[in-house]
Formats: sequence, C-alpha cells, structure tokens
Amino acid sequence: MRTLLVRGGTVLTMNATFDRVEGGVWIVDGRIEAVGPEAERAATPGTPVLDAGNGWVLPGFVQTHVHLCQTLFRGLADDLVLLDWLRTRVWPLEAAHTPESLAAATHLAAAELLLSGTTSVLTMETVHDTDAVLEALARTGLRATVGKCMMDADAQAPSRLREATSQAIDESLALHARWNGRADGRLRVALAPRFAISCTRELLEAVAAESAGRGLLVHTHASESRGEIDEIRRQTGMTNVNYLASVGLATPRLCAAHCVWVDEEEQAVIAERDVKVLHCPGSNLKLGSGLAPVAELRARGVTVSLGADGAACNNRLDMFDEMRLAATLQAVRLGPGHLPAREVVRMATGDGARTLGLERDVGSLEPGKRGDLVVVHRDRPHLLPVVDPYSAIVYSARGTDVRHVVVDGEVLVDNFALTRADLSELSARAARETTRLAARAGL
Repeated sequence: MRTLLVRGGTVLTMNATFDRVEGGVWIVDGRIEAVGPEAERAATPGTPVLDAGNGWVLPGFVQTHVHLCQTLFRGLADDLVLLDWLRTRVWPLEAAHTPESLAAATHLAAAELLLSGTTSVLTMETVHDTDAVLEALARTGLRATVGKCMMDADAQAPSRLREATSQAIDESLALHARWNGRADGRLRVALAPRFAISCTRELLEAVAAESAGRGLLVHTHASESRGEIDEIRRQTGMTNVNYLASVGLATPRLCAAHCVWVDEEEQAVIAERDVKVLHCPGSNLKLGSGLAPVAELRARGVTVSLGADGAACNNRLDMFDEMRLAATLQAVRLGPGHLPAREVVRMATGDGARTLGLERDVGSLEPGKRGDLVVVHRDRPHLLPVVDPYSAIVYSARGTDVRHVVVDGEVLVDNFALTRADLSELSARAARETTRLAARAGL
C-alpha cells in the first residue's frame, strides 16, 4: 500500500464552499483519505511525509489547452498573426517533427508544466507520430488527455499534415484503443479536429458521430481570430459556433479553445449546449487575437477553464501567468471585480476538471479524489504580506514559487526539483532536436 502525508500547510481545498483548513492531506494508493487536522491523526506510522510548512496546499492546476509538440518552436514563430503564424511557421515545423523530436518536446513541456504546478493537461498534438508523445507522457507522471490533430482540408498546409478523412478517424480511434486508460489511468485519448478551416464537413460530422457513440471528448479551436471567422463564414455561410452546431459538435463533450469572437447568439448556443470554453489569454494577446468575453460566458453558466496554449504562441506554459492575465484583462474590458481572484483559481482547478470530465477525480482536495496537489511556498518577498491567499496566488505568485507537486500520490517535484527526470539532460536533448527540427523545416 503506497501512502503519503502532506503535512503542515494551509489547505485551500477548492471544494464547493472554498473551505480553507490548517493541517495536511493523507493519500493512500493514489487517492485522498483525509484532509485537515484529521489527516495527520489518520496517517499510519512509517508513512512518508512531504513538508508543506509555510505553504499553501491546493489542487494541481488543470490546463485545458496546450500543444506539447510545439514546445521546441519557442522563439521560432514570434510576431505574426494567427493564420500567417500557422502557415509560415507552425505547420512547416509540425510537418518536420520526428518521433525523437516529439519525445524531446513532450519531456521539456512536462518538466515546465510540473515545475510550475500543472498536473493535468488537455493537449492537441500534430497529425503524425502521436504514439511518441504518449510514450513520453507515460514516463513523466503527468495526467494528460491527448488528441492526434486531424486535418483533411487545408490546401495551404504541408502535405505531411493533410490526410484522408477515413485515415484521420481511423488513426485517432487506434490511438484510443492503444492508450486510453494507460499509465494507471492517467492517460486518455480525445478526438482533435484542428479547426473548421482545416477540416471537411464530412470529417467534422464523423467526429461528432464517434464522440456521441463512444463518449469521447472533442478538442478543437474556435473563433480565435477575425481572419479565421471571415474564412469560415466565406466557406460555410455561417458563424463558427453555428457551423460547429450544424455538424453535431456543439455538445457537453466539445472543448472549444479561445472563443474570442463569439456574439451573443453564439454565446447562447455555447451555454445551451454546455460547450466548454478554453481561455488562453497569454496566447490571445501575443497573437493579437483579441480579448475573450469570459465574464459574459461565465454569467451564462458556461464552464470556462484556462490553458497556456503552446510555447510557439505564448512562450511560457505557466498557469500563474494565465490566471493573472485572465483576471486583469476582464478588469480592462469591464472593470475590476468582474472576475475575482478566487474564481480565477476555480477556473484553474475545478472548472478545468469539469471540462475534462474528471471532476470526480481531480480539481479539489477532498476524500476520494486522486492525490493531485501542489504546494506553493509563501515565504517570498513578492508574496508578503498575505491578506488573502487567492489574491496572492493570482496577482503575486509565480510558477517558480511551486515547491512540491504530487500526482496520484507520487511526488514529481520535491523542493523545486523534478524527481523523475534530470532537467539538464532534458534541456540538452531539446536543444539538439530543435536545431535539427528547424533545419528540416527550412527555418
């Protein structure tokens, strides 16, 4: 029986009533048995102890939109608008990936994510060699829902990123058969049509049918930029969200990244169909895409979670950056207080879990849930004095303040250091593969 006692911190449970307790978290065989003072009383003699003293203990962050494969593109696709960014940099680089470079990108991304407190991700990879990503993820300990990118339409994409409709479906389902539920249940497989521009109606309808029949999540991009909106309207005669609804994709299983340019009618569709919105403020700013109507969507009851997107369009995968931006950008749009700090932490934890259909397992620290948590060290000058912990986490904390990270009761970051990998070795490997990748892509 594997046990762990996280002892001595202030536990921000992120449960329905935002309970805050002093004490610990006791984890047995990957699941939480007790929280608070009773955790230390319940722990058995000889249980390994993780010191959370002078720290906040909170659920691991759930990032619902990332591209692990793009981590080696950091700095290679800057200062471009979305469609140019895709067609002149990101797609050529994705086409040039090999299993070796994909594995290097995945390991580097997982290191960055874990060291800054992210324990679960929803990631869209490239069209080919997604097994390499899943194999690498299994070794990192990160919890991940992974989709092979599906593209069968865009003539401006490199030939290696264009595939037959049936091939896109068949390969995605084969990945699901090989990997879903592996790594002690930490790995799952979703369907990931890139966006409406790069997918035929036939493919989108087939994805909708497979999602309905198998209960699979669908991960896509939607309404990110004005250029994308104009192109979809030209191709279909509809707005983006209405088009997705027309092919049967607007369901509670749809995870739609960005939704920056959604009018009131589309917002109503998103709310009525329980579509999940994945907000990526850092990426939206860097690509100049716009400011998403997050407060309005949440007011309609829409589940809005957070993601950094990829290192090619954000350059950092730090959830603390995204929380701060999410709050402050809504203050710019509508005035301070329209997205309070405590709600932003909820977006980064429980709302992310609900988006992934994992709310029974992660997103809060309660008995019966998986032992996924982080300890944020609070004895730092930029965090003091602490009046409200949620305010400090959103407006003051940084990813480098994460002291410990635990997934399924296993310590993956201990005193600011990875336990499963050597960071210098990962970095050197990533540098070598990036040089080769850029050369293959002609950049």
